Amino acid sequence: MKKAAIFTDLIGYETIGRKTAVLTSQAQDFTLNDINGNSVFAGKVTHFGMDKLSGDDVYIADFSGFEDEGEYYITADNGAVSERFFIGKSVHSKVLDDMTKAFYYLRCGCGLDEKHAGKFSHGRCHTEPAMLWEDHSVSLDVSGGWHDAGDYGRYVTAGACALAHLLYAYEMFPRTFDRQNINIPESGGVLPDILAECKVELDWLLKMQRADGAVYHKATTAHHAAFIMPEEDTAQMYVLPISSMATADHAAVCALAARIYKKFEEEYSAKLLSAAEKSAQWLINNPDFYFDNPKECKTGTYGEDSDKDNRFWAWSELFTATGNEKYHDLMKTALKDSFPITALGYGSVGGLGALGYMLYSGSKDAALSDTFKKAFSDEAHRLKTIADSCGYGAAMDEKSYCWGSSMNLMKYAMVFAISDKICGERKFYDYAAQQLHVLLGLNALGFSYVSGEGENSMKNPHMRPTAADGIDECIPGLVSGGPNRYPSDEAARKLIKKGTPPMKCYADDVGAYSLNEITIYWNSPAVFTAAYIIDSEE
Repeated sequence: MKKAAIFTDLIGYETIGRKTAVLTSQAQDFTLNDINGNSVFAGKVTHFGMDKLSGDDVYIADFSGFEDEGEYYITADNGAVSERFFIGKSVHSKVLDDMTKAFYYLRCGCGLDEKHAGKFSHGRCHTEPAMLWEDHSVSLDVSGGWHDAGDYGRYVTAGACALAHLLYAYEMFPRTFDRQNINIPESGGVLPDILAECKVELDWLLKMQRADGAVYHKATTAHHAAFIMPEEDTAQMYVLPISSMATADHAAVCALAARIYKKFEEEYSAKLLSAAEKSAQWLINNPDFYFDNPKECKTGTYGEDSDKDNRFWAWSELFTATGNEKYHDLMKTALKDSFPITALGYGSVGGLGALGYMLYSGSKDAALSDTFKKAFSDEAHRLKTIADSCGYGAAMDEKSYCWGSSMNLMKYAMVFAISDKICGERKFYDYAAQQLHVLLGLNALGFSYVSGEGENSMKNPHMRPTAADGIDECIPGLVSGGPNRYPSDEAARKLIKKGTPPMKCYADDVGAYSLNEITIYWNSPAVFTAAYIIDSEE
């Protein structure tokens, strides 16, 4: 990978807030230059010191005081030069659009036409009925939704988490999305594009619900497909057994969506709420933990050891959507169990339940809402301490550099954003923005982990369509898994030398799935973060 001598966000910086670049060799002075080579700002380079997780001796150029819009680059008195970048309002709008449209390219059960997908068009895929794993005489229509990751599987808990990030992004920052046009078939319709895209996954979730309210865990083939196009994957599709986590997440996200879609499509909103309450009743009738991934099925497990946080999220969303005291009582009972109340990922969703309650139901129990707010504020302060100890400003400790580290980076950005918007701690804006800058090139590799965003960006994700389509260019807007100090596939282990600092444990290689796969729930927190940053400028 190409390394710039001065590391910046390869896209740019908002006019407001902190703006920094990083050098890894000694310098005294730096200059910000316009594209004609004219100096527009000059400053002193400060020595941060040795950064443990990158292994770099870090020097920082701070140009926060400069706010004029335009295209620029940085030079230093040691001869180092940065890539060009922009300063401006809504400078990350294209990134947001691309990351949002990435979900369209992952649609399943349909073809992608040239008008909307361009060179990445392909034929209809996975439209045949699926077979129930437990009873092969039963066939089900579970077509639709999004391919989850680099494979063609579809998973309820993963999908529900991604939807929650996207739906809350719309609910909290609607003006950012109301003007968005990402050229999908539904653009220009009643729904904002992001809600039209989310409806694709919601419709699939509705199909995954059993008649008694329980929800099947996933729809996949028995083994991952080879690196072929989606329409070429004709292996038997299976619907795998129900799980209490899938049922709870289904209840939660359908209740959340019912609230949001009500002002656009009342009938659809009612359908979602009915499905949510149906799942809720099954959860009430079946209080035990349910999950059994058949050992013969080799696709992603998405397993958890507990469903307590999932149930809490469900009760919180259902109370917010209905006002029914029953759900509030169930939610408070669920809180007697121990689980992280600020967690925002598919494997731990307590923070999603707290988020909805803080936004809309806090007046019911102000003390409880304040407890949630304090938890987010405390977590943001903890992450701030970590970010301040990193030369690049990443709120990542050593263990955060694992499979899907980009998700961790963006989840932490979400914590900062929530602490700003809900807890009123504006100082965290700069920290949220810094995490996006890190994702987009202000890191130890000078690399953008979002395909198509920046000259030195991900081009070879572990993703079947991009590997099989014969096109050199990658679908834009896909978020890579990112650096992983625990490489777990053969390609990654060969590429990452022992002793490599965590921030540098990455390779843009199609075979290195533990470094370079993509997933819907890595894209979704990045969409939330970018939308927050853009909204905060206005």
